[in-house]
Amino acid sequence: MEELIPTDFVINKYLFDKLYISRIEDDYYTQNLYPIVYILYDLNTSIAYVGESTNALSRMQNHLSHPEKSKLKYVYIISSKIFNKSATLDIESNLIKYMVADETFILLNGNAGIADHNYFQKDKYFQVFENIWENLKLEKVVTKNILDIDNSDLFKYSPYKSLTQDQHQVIRQYLKILLNKNASTVFVEGSAGTGKTVLAVYLIKLLLTKFDLDDYEDLEGETLQELELVQKIQSKKELVIGLVVPMVSLRKTIKEVFKNVKGLKANMVIGASEVLKKDYDVLIVDEAHRLRRRFGITNYRSHDNNNRALGLGHEGTELDWILKSSKHQLLFYDQAQSVRPSDVDKNYFLKLKSLQNTEVIRLTSQLRSKGGVDYIEFVDDLLNTRHSKLEGKGKFESEQYDLKMFDYLPDMINELKIKEKEYGLCRMMAGYSWKWVSKDSDIPDAVIDGVELTWNRVPHDWINSTDDLNEIGCIHTTQGYDLNYAGVIFGKEIKYDKDSGEIIIDKAEYYDSKGMVGISDVEVLKDYIVNIYKTLMYRGIKGVYLYISDPDLKEYFKDYILSYNN
Repeated sequence: MEELIPTDFVINKYLFDKLYISRIEDDYYTQNLYPIVYILYDLNTSIAYVGESTNALSRMQNHLSHPEKSKLKYVYIISSKIFNKSATLDIESNLIKYMVADETFILLNGNAGIADHNYFQKDKYFQVFENIWENLKLEKVVTKNILDIDNSDLFKYSPYKSLTQDQHQVIRQYLKILLNKNASTVFVEGSAGTGKTVLAVYLIKLLLTKFDLDDYEDLEGETLQELELVQKIQSKKELVIGLVVPMVSLRKTIKEVFKNVKGLKANMVIGASEVLKKDYDVLIVDEAHRLRRRFGITNYRSHDNNNRALGLGHEGTELDWILKSSKHQLLFYDQAQSVRPSDVDKNYFLKLKSLQNTEVIRLTSQLRSKGGVDYIEFVDDLLNTRHSKLEGKGKFESEQYDLKMFDYLPDMINELKIKEKEYGLCRMMAGYSWKWVSKDSDIPDAVIDGVELTWNRVPHDWINSTDDLNEIGCIHTTQGYDLNYAGVIFGKEIKYDKDSGEIIIDKAEYYDSKGMVGISDVEVLKDYIVNIYKTLMYRGIKGVYLYISDPDLKEYFKDYILSYNN
């Protein structure tokens, strides 16, 4: 068997022109019909296309007759004696994903058929890809480091992400609904980290791309069925699609993603109040549990004006606006991530789900946390004090996930600094147990174990604004985002009653005024606060570090979570 050497490849550059293209057969591997990867590009227009083929000359001749690709100026042929079909498909997929996030080029590629399949020595071929990337950096075809791209929002929310079978099943099911129904309401339900936002972005790109079947000669089975369904939908009419993102910070992030993807525009990403501006065929709602009602909000007048425009009374919600403004609604929903009383009541969602024409699809694969579904369920059981499920299992341990408790905050910050140097994207977060005094002064918002802490200094895109671990993010600046390591401070508002064996809430220590509007029942407030901490604990990809303020809550957690000093 040929030894796989990660640097054993050749990159040759050719003019992409009818007069010169036959010269690519000077490459031995191209001439002998080995699988190769190629990049068509034009630096002046910043347009590129990535592909792979076992018959490069024929494929180039096809591209030269294409109205957009024929305008590109050069082609890189990447070839090697160690390439096989699986390897070139994988390298092609990685080049597409990373070049989109690199932002040097806008890619002409559609996003159908990008697969993350396993094959022999896949990890070694990723090393090949890394070396190809470094060579392309030397040629100034790409500019960013792979680690920086891995941590970027454009990479995390890219519509070129490989989907799981679970996600593809949702896509196919939804495409059939769009094709066969004139109107529909569909829920896609899944806990934090099941890839709801990525799926929303992927679906919009899929529906708005005009696919060239010549580029998908290797597609078969269910993946080909997806493409055929999309083409049938497109043949009926040109869809008007909007992506509603209720949270302002996440909305701005997704707008930046849409700006850098061909066929998508930033103005497709909207807040709920903007749905009144046009009639939509499809409205896709990310984080639908954060849609608001007329309760504990800042701008009642605007809310009332929208209700009036749609013939709704004071009880009209942002969910009602979406239902009124579109033929098809796709709602990505997780009731366990509703964190404020201004969120549309869960009973309204339950009522909508019970209607005869509403369909509910479940997402189960855990894509964020390396701890997998086991970690997600553990956190849910821990914070809901399900003792019968926790007892007898011992402390949570995982070779893939780093979950620890800290008694001394400087130790936790020092460990996070080490992880920040290694992986980047490590941040501190907390519940609303401290007033926000630093916005009007130089006084810290909290002092714990001698460490001065301030709340997030910017309200939007905070995660990318700083790596200062003395700055703590709140739920509204972090919900929907991924971190490599998350440091979570449990404040004084959440405690543990040893007599009842239940988590309890100290309302006097909770400082989110809008988070308490109209709540007289402390058990209702507890639901929101528990949801906040669950959501914060779900942010970490590689691990979560915890600091617990209440001594009894700390003692309860220590029964099930490893301590830093042990």
